[in-house]
Amino acid sequence: MSDMIRRNMALFPIGIVMKLTELTARQIRYYEQNGLIQPARTEGKQRLFSFNDVDQLLEIKALIEKGLNIAGIKQVLLIQKPPVEKTVITEKSEAKRKEMSDKELRQLLKTQIMNPSRLNDTSLIRGELSRFFH
Repeated sequence: MSDMIRRNMALFPIGIVMKLTELTARQIRYYEQNGLIQPARTEGKQRLFSFNDVDQLLEIKALIEKGLNIAGIKQVLLIQKPPVEKTVITEKSEAKRKEMSDKELRQLLKTQIMNPSRLNDTSLIRGELSRFFH
């Protein structure tokens, strides 16, 4: 499986994303409403987030902490990189997600975070998320 496909797989429910990013559910929904992230939805309308979505949320959080508003964040994100592909749920990715145990999911997350060759902004991700794996 290619790295781009793996990073865009819908894996994490909002509860895990809240713990990883230290954002509230309300904040995450607000960023979604403003088009800053596009998590996938299950048939039951549950949001599922990818590694790319978590990266984007951490970047948004850092920009908010620097004092930018939503309009400013949109501009910064447009300048920095092209829009990230929308997270989608395919039959293959959904089957893979259901097969994975929590332990396997945490190991995949740890591998993604600790492997700097696969991340665009390793310092942000490592600084924000590595504390979960000590």
